[in-house]
Amino acid sequence: MTVLKFGGYQGDKSVHTRGGRVLAGAVAEETGGALTLDFDESIVSRGHKAADLLTMTESGELDGCYFSSSYLAKRVPELGLFDQHFVVPDRRRAYALLDGALGDRLREEVAKATGYEVLGYWDNGLRHITSAVPIKSVGDCKGLKLRTLANVDHQRVFRALGFEPQAIDVRDLPDAVRTRKVDAQENPLTNTLNFGIHDTHRHILLTRHLLGVALVLFNAERLAGLSADERAGLQRAVDKATKAQRRFAEEDDDICSAELRAQGVEIMELSEADRVAFREATRTEVDITRASFSPELRELFDKELSAA
Repeated sequence: MTVLKFGGYQGDKSVHTRGGRVLAGAVAEETGGALTLDFDESIVSRGHKAADLLTMTESGELDGCYFSSSYLAKRVPELGLFDQHFVVPDRRRAYALLDGALGDRLREEVAKATGYEVLGYWDNGLRHITSAVPIKSVGDCKGLKLRTLANVDHQRVFRALGFEPQAIDVRDLPDAVRTRKVDAQENPLTNTLNFGIHDTHRHILLTRHLLGVALVLFNAERLAGLSADERAGLQRAVDKATKAQRRFAEEDDDICSAELRAQGVEIMELSEADRVAFREATRTEVDITRASFSPELRELFDKELSAA
């Protein structure tokens, strides 16, 4: 029996943690016990930064992990396709892109540029803006310090809206919000609730500006050491866990929204007119991101999106 070490960084209620648990059970089931998965649910609870998952997996200290695709976009620029804000309108079409030819192409690009292989694409949540003061329009963003991911494309977009973007590791995010180091942040509702962000940020604007993608990554050398049957069983297990994780993510939006409202948090929908204003304010920055991809890749993205 071969034991694979898989790492995460979120808490007990997280849709990623729940997905990881499904994965652990599915690995044993799909490989007939030839492989088992030892799931370290939160390396953060042991003093690590969340981003340490990437180096731990690539070095072989862990065999696999899940992590936001945005953190790898500097090394694999093609992953920036999913950092185009206000472009992919809903989950259904995002999943179609990930599960089709574009997703296959991105797997190839990650394998060429890193020591990882991508075995799946998990739902990292529809991202919204939370704040200590109400934000109802683009003008309300001006001068507010906003925590976002350590990704230059994200930071350019939020700077175009008037924010002062700050890159802060997710481990340190709750404290940055609580101490007012930042005035706003952007995250899925599940993180806003489970990290306790709503205790300080009592206003949420449902921008749906991005569907985050969490890559299911495994160390390429470790995978190369598995038999063909073991590798196939592992892939089936990831596929099964991916379906479950995406279902958890969709269900969790409704659960978290109801809980946040029950706790008195103001949740505002972005009107269509304001959505247009946000999109227009960020169009130049999104076009800069888009221009960095090859014409062939842009064509594939557009073709897959229109067919979804």
